[in-house]
Amino acid sequence: MQDEKLWQTKLAARLHDPPEKALVLLRTRESHEGGTVATLLQEIFPQGVPEEIARLTKQADHWAAAADRAAFPNREGDERYPAWQQVVFVNDPVLIHPLTGEAHRLQPFSDDVSAAEAQALGTEQQRELLQRDAEGKIDFRRSALALWRFTPELAGDLAEVWKLLPADSRVPDHTIHDHLDLTAAFAGAFAADPNGEPALLAVSIGPVQDFIAAARSTSDLWAGSHLLARLSWEAMRVICKALGPEAILFPRLRGVPQVDVWLVRECGLPVEHFNGCEWRKRSTDANPLFAAALPNRFTALVPASQASKIAARIESTVRAYALEKTKAAFRHLLQVTGIEDRDELYGYRQIERQLDGFPEVHWAAVPWSLASSAKDEKGRVLASDEKLAEAMRPFFTGEGKPGWLGSRAWQLLSGGLELEQGWFYRPNPGALYPALHELLERALAAVKATRRFGQTEEKGWRCALTGEGEWITTDANQLQTSYRQQSDTLWAKVSAKRRSLVKAGEHLSALPMLKRLWPTLYIEEVRDLIKAGGIERFVVSTHTLALASAIERAIEAGKQPEPDMTQGERVALPRRLDEKLRRSQAVDGWRRVPGWLEAQMERDEEGAGEAARQRLARILGAKPDTYYGLLLMDGDEMGAWLSAGADKTLPLKTSFHPTLKQRLDTRFDGDSNFVAYANELRAPNPAWHMAISEALNQFALHLVPEIVERAYLGRLIYAGGDDVLAMLAASDLLPAAAALRAAYSGQELTAAGGTAADTVRLQRLDNGWAQFGSKVLRLMGERATASAGLVIAHHQAPLGAVLRELRAAERRAKQLPGKNAWSLTVLKRGGGALFVTARWGEPLNLFDALRRLLTREDVSRRAAYHLVDWLDDVPPDQPEMVKSLLAYQMQRQCDSTQAQQQVAELVPRLVGLAFDDTQRPHKVEPLAWLADFMLAAEFLAREERHVRLREEA
Repeated sequence: MQDEKLWQTKLAARLHDPPEKALVLLRTRESHEGGTVATLLQEIFPQGVPEEIARLTKQADHWAAAADRAAFPNREGDERYPAWQQVVFVNDPVLIHPLTGEAHRLQPFSDDVSAAEAQALGTEQQRELLQRDAEGKIDFRRSALALWRFTPELAGDLAEVWKLLPADSRVPDHTIHDHLDLTAAFAGAFAADPNGEPALLAVSIGPVQDFIAAARSTSDLWAGSHLLARLSWEAMRVICKALGPEAILFPRLRGVPQVDVWLVRECGLPVEHFNGCEWRKRSTDANPLFAAALPNRFTALVPASQASKIAARIESTVRAYALEKTKAAFRHLLQVTGIEDRDELYGYRQIERQLDGFPEVHWAAVPWSLASSAKDEKGRVLASDEKLAEAMRPFFTGEGKPGWLGSRAWQLLSGGLELEQGWFYRPNPGALYPALHELLERALAAVKATRRFGQTEEKGWRCALTGEGEWITTDANQLQTSYRQQSDTLWAKVSAKRRSLVKAGEHLSALPMLKRLWPTLYIEEVRDLIKAGGIERFVVSTHTLALASAIERAIEAGKQPEPDMTQGERVALPRRLDEKLRRSQAVDGWRRVPGWLEAQMERDEEGAGEAARQRLARILGAKPDTYYGLLLMDGDEMGAWLSAGADKTLPLKTSFHPTLKQRLDTRFDGDSNFVAYANELRAPNPAWHMAISEALNQFALHLVPEIVERAYLGRLIYAGGDDVLAMLAASDLLPAAAALRAAYSGQELTAAGGTAADTVRLQRLDNGWAQFGSKVLRLMGERATASAGLVIAHHQAPLGAVLRELRAAERRAKQLPGKNAWSLTVLKRGGGALFVTARWGEPLNLFDALRRLLTREDVSRRAAYHLVDWLDDVPPDQPEMVKSLLAYQMQRQCDSTQAQQQVAELVPRLVGLAFDDTQRPHKVEPLAWLADFMLAAEFLAREERHVRLREEA
């Protein structure tokens, strides 16, 4: 019964405002609370909304509005809704980008959409989403979930505007859907707590980097990322099941494929509702279910009295899931080898021991009672900061009230300051979300800093990959001898039967085993929901990716492989290449060439691999490519963004509709306290966090796959919010990185120094927005930056070593003052490495221009090497001399006037960049930086010269 009340309350809260509110406000006699709201509430509650539910809904609405909305004052003598505060959205439609503060004025709606039409759209859409049981009665839980998931998705001409309609036309920087989500979350926490008290709960799952990096293949690498995201969802699922998905405030879960699967499979929403989603259509690993799209930490709104119990349930649930999946991996190996599955097998004891305490779960909770006063004479709970300030003080230094409580905005809102001729409504506890969130973040950091370390006893021979836990076995006696001396181990038997699963000599402990089997386990988990049925093999190998460019060019040139080459194992290909092969059966034989070549390279017969490469080279016109690229991109200062740091957030006045802002200026311009308030920086409220989460989701779920896998020859491994890990053809690495950097901020693809990418669905990027097919996506905005580590490596280089270099490259990019940079490492097969760190934009444009110069037939192939040798004799502190002499030496390497003119244009830019201390790491000398810059450009130019030679042949 209590559960039914919870979902009735959430459903009432979800319906307290109609989605079309902005289109009907001030245009109908019954106000926005008539129409859709009255019709649906009458249908759901024929006897009227119960008094207690109505009270909780009203309180949730008020707290959500106080948490999300920038408050503005009233003049003395004003009534509750004075005319000067009113903004009719259909006549003066403005949307304010919450992260950039840019006001976007739309075409007026008043002539195109009447109030009655808008009302009918809202009523019809939401009525169709109501779910009923077998007897035709309203199913409160399923209805609330369906409305959460699909209310923003309207079909027809208004679809893109519908999802962006503001909750308040006066403060149009957050949507009606943001407000309804937060109201339903508050209402659920109120209803589920015996004292009606909510709390903020933050949870972090780990470990992250070490867990992902322990990889021998790209399949392991993908599995580590995806498994961690799946564990994060298992943790979030505990809260979603009990309180609904809107209770997770960050990240935002609407539209995340893994959450959709839960809505269908466990909540019973009709699968037909999801037929338009990508995850229902694709039968390859391009299916978004295979993208690791959830971060390893989240923030939720929960009942205060249950916070610790929920955290304990999260820990036990996620660990039980990891343990069961690891045992399932072991059972799969037993099945492959034909070994009988028995409970007493030693491997099960090893698994339980090695997974004890995995994953790490850290959490902190802050009750909203810290921000609440006793009820006033009208029964209202008002905001109070006394207990909150006391709780925050140990985490802050300095005098006065700690953190956001010391801001001028809070002093005005709380009554500590007064306006000369105006007043603010006394805030309710929802307004103190920024301070509560500050306390939550610091409390979680303190918990993570006091990590507990348990010891496990591992006596036998260790894992071949990590060197930590014992390798999993069916017989404990086998652990006393090196696996190299045994041929009857579980792993040796698997390798003999499934070489693609386990290489010869590999013996893995529990977690590496789970990662190795994770692709198989996850396919079985979701197979029944994939509309096309079945999933093809996925995760592109480094070997295949290195070959991809050559195969694509061979297809375009109409070349065909020899018959025996088409008998190789069918392997996963980069999506762009795969789609080209699907369009023409005539060239489908190329699909098996990478598998054929890999098999030839692994043959025991001496020289077989090299002979196979030479055969393929004769068809291609040059030796097959052997290098590939890895990209690791990360949003800069994401912690500062989430906490609304001083250089990330914007003045409060940027939240106001331009018309209201002008009226406020007219009425309060002479009031110094109001002017100070209007210029106060916005606090990190729930709408701010929702906007960041939505922008990161749009980037990760839509733009990253489009750029990496369709515009370029790449394979996405991980895209979770601001983090991206991807493999790319070496020649595509830098332009793809530039495109991703521009897309992250919602800028034109050329803004970061790349070229316009050839994409099908990504039509426009500008000013923090993207047009993606028929969708309009809101992104982070140009003030948000990202940095990337880039590595070009030989496909046979140990992946673990390449990943270490990738992390180091990312760190170098982040260490450049101001960040917003890229750092490239070129790992040469014969030894040695090149390192280039620079900013986006001009350095990348210059790098590409230099690379193209070095590919010219009228420029010496040894040009870069001659110039680097010559730099050793140049004075390192004379930029003008370097400029003059470098131009002379470079022009000597050119055989045409045109090439010499290009040199004359490039050299001043090159030398200026090298001697600009803001453009390179401070420990790297200008000439050393210039040398690696030129050699890295030459390395990539060499590949393009090979292409030209093939075409000439």
